[in-house]
Amino acid sequence: MIITDGQRHTIGILVQNVPGVLARIVGLFSGRGYNIETVTAAETNEKGLTRITLVTTGDERVLSQIVKQLNKLVNIIKVYDFAETEFVDREMALIKVRAEQATRAEVLRIVDIFRAKVVDVSPHFYTLEVTGNEGKITAIMELLDQIGIVEIARTGKAALARSKKH
Repeated sequence: MIITDGQRHTIGILVQNVPGVLARIVGLFSGRGYNIETVTAAETNEKGLTRITLVTTGDERVLSQIVKQLNKLVNIIKVYDFAETEFVDREMALIKVRAEQATRAEVLRIVDIFRAKVVDVSPHFYTLEVTGNEGKITAIMELLDQIGIVEIARTGKAALARSKKH
């Protein structure tokens, strides 16, 4: 059963930083026919722990099943279903765009509007770095596509629950 419709869900997973833990998580998804749309993983401020953020698609029943199965895996410390709380999320994209003499000013205007950065310059291309939520990344890509996107590399979503305002 492959899930292709339904709602997008962001899941945070705190794991022990040991070989094979990400492979077991990915194996759980593929073995049950669930798709991972994005995945990011990096060490946390606590030595030996890694935070994984992934985005998947499915209905509430599918999400519940995924969370239950993840909690059964070895080396999983905690699973966060971000559907149950407010959270902050960001991703980063590197976008190589054509920057001929006639389009350079327009590319720089777009960079300024989106608070992006030019991180590499060549005679015919600019490489841009943009950070923000998925909507911001999509919006800048749509504008730059009219100029000529050559290549894109995206990180996928990183997310943290919002702190309580007490």
